[in-house]
Amino acid sequence: MGEWTWSYEDYDPARERLREALCTLGNGYFATRGAAPETVAGPHHYPGTYAAGCYNRLNSAVAGRKVANEDMVNLPNWLPLRFRLRDGGAWFTPDDGSLLEHRQDLDLQHATLTRTFRLRDPRGRMLAVEQTRLVHMQDPHLAALRTVFRAEGGWSADLEVESALDGDVGNAGVSRYGDLNGRHLTRVRTGTSEPDTVWLRCRTTASDIGVALAARTHATPHPAAARSSDAGESTAVHRLTVPVGPDRPAVVEKTVALHTSRDRAISDPLHAALDRVERAPDFAGLLDSHAAAWERLWRRAGLDVPGEAGRILRLHAFHVLQTLSPHTAELDVGVPARGLHGEAYRGHVFWDELFVLPYLDLHFPEVSRALLEYRHRRLEEACRAAEQEGCVGAMYPWQSGSDGREETQTLHLNPRSGRWLPDHTRLQRHVGSAVAYNVWRYGQATGDTEFLYTKGAEMLLQIARFWACLATWDPDCDTGGRYRIRGVVGPDEYHDAYPDSATPGVDDNTYTNVTAAWVMDRTLELWRTLPAPRRDELRERTGLGPEETDHWEDVSRRLYVPRHDGVLSQFAGYGELEELDWEGCRARHRDIRRLDRILEAEGDSVNRYRASKQADVLMLGYLFPPSELHRLFARLGYPMDDGTWRSTVDYYLRRTSHGSTLSGLVHAWVLARADRTGAWSCAEEALLGDVTDIQGGTTEEGIHLGAMAGTLDLVQRGLTGLDAREDALWLDPVPLPQLSPFAFTVRYRDHWGVRIHVDGDRVSIAVPASAAAPLRVRLGGRTWSVPPGRFRRLDLPPR
Repeated sequence: MGEWTWSYEDYDPARERLREALCTLGNGYFATRGAAPETVAGPHHYPGTYAAGCYNRLNSAVAGRKVANEDMVNLPNWLPLRFRLRDGGAWFTPDDGSLLEHRQDLDLQHATLTRTFRLRDPRGRMLAVEQTRLVHMQDPHLAALRTVFRAEGGWSADLEVESALDGDVGNAGVSRYGDLNGRHLTRVRTGTSEPDTVWLRCRTTASDIGVALAARTHATPHPAAARSSDAGESTAVHRLTVPVGPDRPAVVEKTVALHTSRDRAISDPLHAALDRVERAPDFAGLLDSHAAAWERLWRRAGLDVPGEAGRILRLHAFHVLQTLSPHTAELDVGVPARGLHGEAYRGHVFWDELFVLPYLDLHFPEVSRALLEYRHRRLEEACRAAEQEGCVGAMYPWQSGSDGREETQTLHLNPRSGRWLPDHTRLQRHVGSAVAYNVWRYGQATGDTEFLYTKGAEMLLQIARFWACLATWDPDCDTGGRYRIRGVVGPDEYHDAYPDSATPGVDDNTYTNVTAAWVMDRTLELWRTLPAPRRDELRERTGLGPEETDHWEDVSRRLYVPRHDGVLSQFAGYGELEELDWEGCRARHRDIRRLDRILEAEGDSVNRYRASKQADVLMLGYLFPPSELHRLFARLGYPMDDGTWRSTVDYYLRRTSHGSTLSGLVHAWVLARADRTGAWSCAEEALLGDVTDIQGGTTEEGIHLGAMAGTLDLVQRGLTGLDAREDALWLDPVPLPQLSPFAFTVRYRDHWGVRIHVDGDRVSIAVPASAAAPLRVRLGGRTWSVPPGRFRRLDLPPR
């Protein structure tokens, strides 16, 4: 494999679904999994095409009750293109025994997927096939597939080719959702448009989104010997017969346009799709403009890390940009936790944006702003949810979809036991703090006061309001009384109740309480800097009174943070739980990442034990640099020194099963800051999480977008200590030898293309000549100014 190529040199049915996810191509508007065009959905293959923000809600009967779930919809399949020799019998499939060689190359630089394979038909004739596809990055509504057939060995024959659009699809990509209704499409209609185009249109059953595809297929350089089209009930097919022989390859090009009724500036999806595919250039022309668009993206997202780690990081950046591209800035969509790569988590938006937006802020701030505006448009729904809980302010849902209501399921299936169990993860109220954190970080990185002082300020205000309302005073807590936040679930989803309790939730989750205090503190800081007319407008819109801001000040200084045994407690009572027999668990089970499922299947509950799914308390070290963390605890009236924090890190490292791909990432970040040798092993796990499917079967259902973006940000901010502040770009590097030297390019406020290079004990900063002003850099307690067109090398202070 090259630095820019991700390759598979064999055909392995057992791994095909994983490869299909990792070979997905997309452009931020829609994406298509890397399934072979000759295959259909089954145990080894799952074609899937998903448009950002295209959801539909269906009812299902589960465990004796009716449940409703909203899913990102698997759209009609545009890939189908099958072939056979006219006198050779059956249509080729990679599973029919004729395959001799097979290779896939994912070109990350130009965003194409190329399959090259050779097969032998029953009469011994050898056929070589090269197939290249793209999902166009410049025109987000186009995709294309080019197939070249070459006869080997001096024979000639006619080749039959069928190119189709298939509307007989459903959501069936996640086996544990098998009991749920997955038929989201209705009113499928097909048709033909001479001479070489077929079309398909349909609608989603509940959201009533119109979807239309048009496919143009033709053969070159020889005109087709015969061609015909057929519009069936749910499939439109275009048939070609083309000659193939010695020194006479046959080339078939398929160009597809996709539109939905959510698009702007169209009259209807079908007319738009037909018009666009008719005007589309040939494959070579599409490839040129597509590659040029990707070249522009890579200039803005440049990241240079040596070796295999660097190659994986390029793959991660590639998938982030395919899910959240500049086209995303034109859409009303959030951050789908599993990308546009599969149906896990039903395509919902979680807190994963907490790991994604800090990366985008410094490369594609227009995309970050659009993703924050997705949250702002759903602020009214979040306020309604808070009101239903008896609170003021905004309570953002744990899982969001089309309209911002809570989409978290009430039941989930444990595949180990086969039992449907209550799902309490909707009690993860900390998602509001993630939204607020991203608003604040975006404002610091970009200086976009137009957003921060309007929509951003409104979200911060309503989230702070909710936290202040949810916190209740307990005069007997701690010394002199404290505010407490009860009945929540923290980032560690294993603990959703106290042992043997019928009431869900735990009290005073440290991560939740500390981030709530941070939100109120930062909101007060912003409130004081707002122009008076803007404060007046917000007061009028929200009814905010001075007594509320006084209350925020009080709550943000007196929230309870529990401790035990000299470390921070994950939540009140955590230290009273039993110790788990980790060695016994590992002896019984090869993989204990999903400890909750293991124990439930054994008739036990993880709620009884000091065992965490992923970083929880330690998430504080991911969000806040040491100086900010110390300031927060001091403001809360609690001592926090480096020794206490390191003891806390040690404590939870020994008690975490890493059941989330985010866990290794956060631990790598925290350990790098704590000067621990274990940082690289955690970073390596985060890097390998999807490419090796470390969780055993989850990546094939969709990549883990937060973990992928998080590894990029680990290099960008975690290992450099980069903190974009109003006064300067602050740096505090802690490079890992295994990821050094490294360099990347960022945009900080009005400075585009700032190049940062870290090598051993030195950091270099280069400012492009186009910059309008010098860049201020803060490192080791000193501030430097780097003029436009210059660079400065700085020695790192001793640690």
